[in-house]
Amino acid sequence: MCAGNAARSQMAEGLAHALRGEKVEAFSAGSEPAGQVSSRAIEVMQELGIDISSQRSKHVDEFQGQEFDYVITLCEGAREACPYYPAKIKNLHFGLPDPGAAAGEREETLELFRQVRDRLRDLILELFP
Repeated sequence: MCAGNAARSQMAEGLAHALRGEKVEAFSAGSEPAGQVSSRAIEVMQELGIDISSQRSKHVDEFQGQEFDYVITLCEGAREACPYYPAKIKNLHFGLPDPGAAAGEREETLELFRQVRDRLRDLILELFP
């Protein structure tokens, strides 16, 4: 979960499916969905051969009543604003910078997207070996 459900959580969903799809069913959502997936998130995921262009920005309310093994928040806004979802195993929080809020030249912002993407990849591989 992330507030806007446009970049971090979308990349995490795509990475989880691509890297651990045989073990993990992943969903992303936000407390204030942006309405679309970030074009830069799509671009940096394409660099790894992962297509998230068909994913959509979703509100956490779409998942009311569902049970999850893990609930993972990726930003303080989601940690504080998202409704509580009970997890069978764990509720986890990994505060990652919002690459969508980055200012600067195109390459600078893409680099932040790549850093967040790579950190998410490492977290997924650690959590679901």
